[in-house]
Amino acid sequence: MLGVSIFDPETHEFRFHSGPIFHSIVLADEINRAPPKTQSALLEAMEERQVSIDGVTRPLPEPFFVIATQNPTEQIGAYPLPESQLDRFLMSIELGYPDAAAERELLISGDRRARIPELEPCADAATLMAWQREAAAVHVAPALLDYIQALLTASRTSNAASGGTPAPGAHRGLSPRAGLLLVAAARAWALLDGRPMVLPEDVQAVFAAVAGHRLAGSTRAGGPQAQALLRAVALP
Repeated sequence: MLGVSIFDPETHEFRFHSGPIFHSIVLADEINRAPPKTQSALLEAMEERQVSIDGVTRPLPEPFFVIATQNPTEQIGAYPLPESQLDRFLMSIELGYPDAAAERELLISGDRRARIPELEPCADAATLMAWQREAAAVHVAPALLDYIQALLTASRTSNAASGGTPAPGAHRGLSPRAGLLLVAAARAWALLDGRPMVLPEDVQAVFAAVAGHRLAGSTRAGGPQAQALLRAVALP
């Protein structure tokens, strides 16, 4: 995943050969089937945008982000990801089954992977980074921050996160990282809607995807715990 240093007999030195992590977009397919060593290799990369190998810290390209898929945990050979790794992901979205029309089109046209070479890029790296800076500048009013803090506090202190019933074991609420990412996601949602400020509806639109996989007892993206929190916390 990260890379490996290979001894060069001509120079009598080790030369580092970078792994797939050194790309702007990293797709980790079926991540919950990967061994723990492979999963842990993503932790520093996703948080610090760097990797440490052989005592050397190597920066990752800009922009950098990870997209991962995982199989349902009830399948044989699939295991839940640890909380520390789940917390690194901005969102968790469950795709489910396609609707009837989309499934019929898929059956008619066949495997879509054959059409990947036909795809045209929508933006280059510089444009994407400019969009990220624009999203980070979207205004968030103090009242909206109060609302987000109230959601974070409710996840840690009430039974709303478990759907109204006590969660098994120690109760875990949303971390400060979750709050930061919730603000970032709400800003991006407002920007996509063409607005220079965040509304409560933006927070609600992204909350389930941002919070669902972080709440104690959550087994599905955007599960009932996140929806219960939205119902329990009043709008500003």
